[in-house]
Amino acid sequence: MHLTPKIKIKVFAAILVVAGFSSDLYAAEIVNPSSSLKILSFVEKGGLMMYPIIFCSILMVGIGLERAYNLRRKNIIDAAFLDQFRSHWNWDDIQLGLQLCASHDTSLARILKTGLLRFGEKVDEIERAIEGAGQHEASLLNSNLRALGAIANITPMMGLLGTVFGMIKAFDVISQSGTGNPGLVASGISEALITTAAGMIVGIPALVLYHYFRAKIDRYVFEMEEISFQLLEELSFKAMREKKMSQKAWEKKSKPKNAKIEK
Repeated sequence: MHLTPKIKIKVFAAILVVAGFSSDLYAAEIVNPSSSLKILSFVEKGGLMMYPIIFCSILMVGIGLERAYNLRRKNIIDAAFLDQFRSHWNWDDIQLGLQLCASHDTSLARILKTGLLRFGEKVDEIERAIEGAGQHEASLLNSNLRALGAIANITPMMGLLGTVFGMIKAFDVISQSGTGNPGLVASGISEALITTAAGMIVGIPALVLYHYFRAKIDRYVFEMEEISFQLLEELSFKAMREKKMSQKAWEKKSKPKNAKIEK
């Protein structure tokens, strides 16, 4: 099975997260053997809902690392490429721009390449092609953000569900033994509080990362739109200039013929 570079990066990030989590537990056990037992007992006291919350936390870290790597500016709008491209705004050969775009695997380069490939067509068609390419690149930039947003929404709900289970357990103990066994009652309340805290601990960073990446993507999309419209204006101006030049050339060729006919 062939894995694309993006899938390889995601798998590698997940392996790093799991390996890092395991190494931290191992290091904590060497330094303080009771620390790992405390972590395990903390998870056990939280009840069944702690396990999906832990899974969501690992998934959140993996998505955060993957998005942070792929949303670097040089992968979206490479400054060196943009400087080279702008230096050729008034090129005479469109192939130079196409070669430049093909040599850079960035979102902006792919959008500009789409516009250059449509050169010679109507301005509306070029604009639609650029908009389509921009929407495709924006969807790629937003990949995995839905999962991150879902984690931000689901994990607090999981914590609340664990709270409900813990309170049910606590009231069940009270109904069976009354208030004479405060230890059992406290165990149910502790389970409720632990799952709530765990859900919020995972949900809040996930929500922060979600809005951070969304704001970053919005800035990239806005900047790419501005550059694309500048290209569209340049292409339309170049098309009009070539049309006028061809019209003048045709008029020059037709003038001698008209003069001979008049004679």
